[in-house]
Amino acid sequence: MSGNIAINPGRPYPLGATFDGDGVNFAVFSQHATRMTLCLFNDEGQEYLLIDLPEHDGHVWHGYLPGLRPGQRYGYRAHGPYRPDEGHRFNPHKLLIDPYAKRLSGHPVWHDALMGYDVSAKHGDLTFDTRDSARYMPKSIVTDPAFSWGESNHPRRPMEESVIYEAHVKGMTAGRKDVPNAGTYLGLASDPILDHLTKLGVTAIELLPVQAFINDRFLMDKGLTNYWGYMTYGFFAPEPRYMATQDIAEFQHMVARFHTAGIEVILDVVYNHTAEGNQMGPTLCFRGLDNHSYYRLAETKRYYIDDTGTGNTLNLNHPMVLRMVMDSLRYWVEVMHVDGFRFDLCSSLGRVETGFDRNAPFFQAIRQDPVLAQVKLIAEPWDIGPGGYQLGAYPPPFAEWNDKYRDQIRKFWRGDTGLVNKLATRISGSALRFDHDAKPATSSVNFLTAHDGFTLMDVVSYNDKHNDANGEDNRDGHSDNASDNMGVEGPTTDPVIVAARAARRRNMMATLLFSQGTPMILGGDELGNSQGGNNNAYCQDSPIGWIDWDTADTAFLEFCKTLIAFRRDHPILRQKRFLHARSRLIDGVPDIYWRRADGATMTDADWANADQCHLAVELRTASGTPEYAALESAIYLVFNVGEAITAILPNPAMGQHWVRHIDTSRPSAPLSPAGGRIKVSANSVVALVLEPKTVADR
Repeated sequence: MSGNIAINPGRPYPLGATFDGDGVNFAVFSQHATRMTLCLFNDEGQEYLLIDLPEHDGHVWHGYLPGLRPGQRYGYRAHGPYRPDEGHRFNPHKLLIDPYAKRLSGHPVWHDALMGYDVSAKHGDLTFDTRDSARYMPKSIVTDPAFSWGESNHPRRPMEESVIYEAHVKGMTAGRKDVPNAGTYLGLASDPILDHLTKLGVTAIELLPVQAFINDRFLMDKGLTNYWGYMTYGFFAPEPRYMATQDIAEFQHMVARFHTAGIEVILDVVYNHTAEGNQMGPTLCFRGLDNHSYYRLAETKRYYIDDTGTGNTLNLNHPMVLRMVMDSLRYWVEVMHVDGFRFDLCSSLGRVETGFDRNAPFFQAIRQDPVLAQVKLIAEPWDIGPGGYQLGAYPPPFAEWNDKYRDQIRKFWRGDTGLVNKLATRISGSALRFDHDAKPATSSVNFLTAHDGFTLMDVVSYNDKHNDANGEDNRDGHSDNASDNMGVEGPTTDPVIVAARAARRRNMMATLLFSQGTPMILGGDELGNSQGGNNNAYCQDSPIGWIDWDTADTAFLEFCKTLIAFRRDHPILRQKRFLHARSRLIDGVPDIYWRRADGATMTDADWANADQCHLAVELRTASGTPEYAALESAIYLVFNVGEAITAILPNPAMGQHWVRHIDTSRPSAPLSPAGGRIKVSANSVVALVLEPKTVADR
């Protein structure tokens, strides 16, 4: 089908479909295509016009259609060689979404016609399928992204003031009966959710993937779904399933509401792979537009390099693929007003032919970008490829998820021996990993739990994973969770075990909020949320994966609020500079002391003692802190995983005394001045602040 319509040359920039008030400019990259056909669809999904883009500049195909308006549905058919052995998989029978589409009409409907090859043929992907996939494909939609932001402004929180809250758009709200449009961007921005987060005290919400993603076919065949969303195929389009009216302004409204509440929005983004999988996967976009350019191919170019475990790896060493990623990031900042990104499997983004390179094109491009220099950048510092684990190796300004923190803090509070030295390393900012290249101590993003793994309640309730609902015979998910059921697997009414689990959660959360670095809390942990022991709920768009608000542990919620407020009120706990026991100019006193319960400084023998069960630390503002930020006060923390002890406190200066602010064994206890020694209960954390004595104290 074709039509007689005048198409003008248009421009090769910007890429995508751009409405200028009179018509739409279309521009799409393909280095190896021989012809590019633009396909227009009506609202019923019927293809009514096919027209070849007339111009081809620098491998960008482009043309301009006057009279088109926002809301126009479209796609592409790319012509070229179908030679999988050479890395080319062009098939004009397959409708392709625009990589720069700002909105998609929905999701692919799984059918064999989505494959570029004949799935029933003996030679598989080497064959060529001629079925038209258009009826099964979502359509790209021309948008006008203009939005009135009103009084909304970026909060611009410095990293040292940040407390990040990781959440899922639907999972956060699906269990709330008082939230209108639950499960959507609008629901997430509702008054009840904003009220909860502001009272909790978090400063940023980090959303699991919201860029358009697919429901994997193998999951749908089992009656499950891609809940987490780590199968992106539209890097500019908000995920349609989270829209109430299919208007991208809903996402912008959500961001504006968070900003008005003083909360930043960080996106978990997946630029390491796409939803098209390996050579046996569907042809949805990149594979059909230019497989050889968009993906890293193996020596035998029929196959893909797979450093991500998903079947393919994007080729960010190609300048136009890198440009797409950079354009996408800038779009989410400049048009959608987000405040930062967490990069999934970020090691894959830094891979060159010789392996991971901290000076890879992606890192160099992002570090010099004036737009992205204003936002938070957080790496998941690993992938599954050779040499993929790179914790601490990322260049500034990247912060990094610190899984060493998660594992070692869990093990310490589980009672594993010989971990006092690891505890000290983690609560002081993991300097051995991060103190280089003038990186701040906030580079370590500390967490106890994340979407991938047990919730905090499940860490103290299960020894083993229970992923049967995922349909993989409990083979999926990590088997080593550093967890402890404390005597009973799963829920129990035994008051002793219930109390012990609550105490351990308090101890772990206190450790997190008292540590140098940037804390991240998994959404729902503050409520005692459980996933029933499922530590891989990626396919559980169900009560398993949703936060259970009805059974909220209100006492723990209040304790979490207290901890976050304490951290906010005491800058000593959230410093940019590392603490190395160096003398301070303000008073000549070292910025950190590690002590035993008897007040003596820890010795090499103490650090090596596997039976050491407690650690005390005296913290001040770091050596080198400018005079305007230096504080004369101090904080004293005691971490005790053993029996009750008596801790000897350092002698305060004249006119000062130690005041106990936090005691996890007595979470509701009021502030109380301490003398020269304090009782520290078994399995507890105590925080004291050096404060001036008042008249009443003298």
